[in-house]
Amino acid sequence: MSDVATLKAEIKKLSAKAMQAKMDLHDLSEELPINWQSIPDVARRAHQAFSELELKRAALKTLETV
Repeated sequence: MSDVATLKAEIKKLSAKAMQAKMDLHDLSEELPINWQSIPDVARRAHQAFSELELKRAALKTLETV
């Protein structure tokens, strides 16, 4: 598999992970004040997922422009 194809596959997985993290954060917000203690953990996971996704998208863009 080429580097571009590999990155696209990773991005697809990371995108699904990020969307799940987004939904977890959304669900938590709708349940508040129940489980308010988990806000930092859920937010951290969402932040991490979107950070990873952004990095991979930037890497793909760089690879495609070379």
